[in-house]
Amino acid sequence: MRKNRLPSVKRGLIIVVSAPSGSGKTTLCKKLLETNHKLIYSISATTRAPRAGEFDGKDYFFTNVKIFKKMIKNNEFVEWAEVHGNYYGTPKKYLEKTLSRGYDVILDIDVQGGEAIKNTYPESVLIFIAPPSLDELKKRLVTRAQDNSKTIALRLKNAQKEMSYVKFYDYLVINDKLDTALDQLKSIIRAEHTKIKRHKKPNLYLN
Repeated sequence: MRKNRLPSVKRGLIIVVSAPSGSGKTTLCKKLLETNHKLIYSISATTRAPRAGEFDGKDYFFTNVKIFKKMIKNNEFVEWAEVHGNYYGTPKKYLEKTLSRGYDVILDIDVQGGEAIKNTYPESVLIFIAPPSLDELKKRLVTRAQDNSKTIALRLKNAQKEMSYVKFYDYLVINDKLDTALDQLKSIIRAEHTKIKRHKKPNLYLN
């Protein structure tokens, strides 16, 4: 008698994580990667010069403006943006190759990029990380001592604008306590993998 097996999820998930600066997004993503071997951090292409300790193909795909603009013209990016005179983008080829190998890909991008990803990949999972309050966010920005008062004011202003995009996201995680927020992120990923729509054969055990 032939035994029918439960269907498995072969293609990886696209997981977009967005948050205002100072919300703890980078720390949460790093801890997720440390605990999930099937999760890969997306590598972006950029026209900026490599910084000390950065390597091509590991931290970024470093290129020049001419090649980047050609890639834009050829529709080779899922999303792209110009930030402070440099271009950044998520290459479609890299993303598709990684997903087809069964790995989940986490994209640490802004809200505009998240919206672009969702338009191209409706099945992607969008998670917004938010601080408990703007007062708490201000406290964190002051405590980390990376910006002057003018920059902090600008970041807080941008945070209010970014948080207006929450309605376009699938999940909201309030990062009040890091461990709790991390557990919520892990639960979201587990739940998404068990959704019926992720399986190719939802009619179990039927020929």
